[in-house]
Amino acid sequence: MWKKILIVTTVAAVGACSPQPYKATNKVYRSEAKRWSGVVRSQPDNIPVTAVAPPAWAGTVNFNLRKPNYVIIHHTAQNSCEQTLRTFTLERTQVSAHYVICRDGTVHHMLNDYLRAWHGGASKWGSLTDINSASIGIELDNNGFEPFDSMQIRSLLVVLDTLKKRYNIPAINFIGHGDIAPRRKNDPSVLFPWNRLAEKGFGIWYGDTSRITLPDNFSNLQALRVIGYDLQDTSAAIQAFKRHFVPSDSLSAPATLSDGSRKILMSVMQQAL
Repeated sequence: MWKKILIVTTVAAVGACSPQPYKATNKVYRSEAKRWSGVVRSQPDNIPVTAVAPPAWAGTVNFNLRKPNYVIIHHTAQNSCEQTLRTFTLERTQVSAHYVICRDGTVHHMLNDYLRAWHGGASKWGSLTDINSASIGIELDNNGFEPFDSMQIRSLLVVLDTLKKRYNIPAINFIGHGDIAPRRKNDPSVLFPWNRLAEKGFGIWYGDTSRITLPDNFSNLQALRVIGYDLQDTSAAIQAFKRHFVPSDSLSAPATLSDGSRKILMSVMQQAL
């Protein structure tokens, strides 16, 4: 009997320590990637039936892959990397990201950068409404109420540097989920070090505001629109701006900006022009 218990325990331990815990879902990934690669390889055939079709197909020789032009940073709002990886490997959740970065700095590259992850949801930035088709999504393992670990930020900076160089992504296009979806999301939280990222060229920041004099006709909403914020809900847009650029002011009334915050807004707008 003890021998049987020992065998069962050993098998369970080996299973728990398996080097391929996502073997089944990785198989699904490969299958889906193969299916979409077939779509890319196939000859275009989308001419409407009412149009005049050519006698022969003429395929252009001048093309390459579409490249991402934005990076959207999230916090997972979950309690561990393992929980997030499971969330992103369950079909029913219908959410995903290209990268998940754990608290200890471990980087999970879950999806090819050229493929479209489902991380932005209903969102808008400037005139762009299909964020997922133009961006890379990065999830940081953080429940939204805790500081971001230094090892995690270090790995994030390495990933961002790689993406910026590889795809020539402009500094202004490194933004947060709460920026593009201010009515629904607040990630990454007010504890996220946006200023540190901007110092490295990932995102924009404001300069010395002590010498800024606001013109009489300065419009908070116009400045927010220039930066990229969606003004469908102006209170949410203002709150998203404060969370990103003036976290110390984020607890004040959501629809208001102090004089100091308005100067910061003007400085950021000037950076965005």
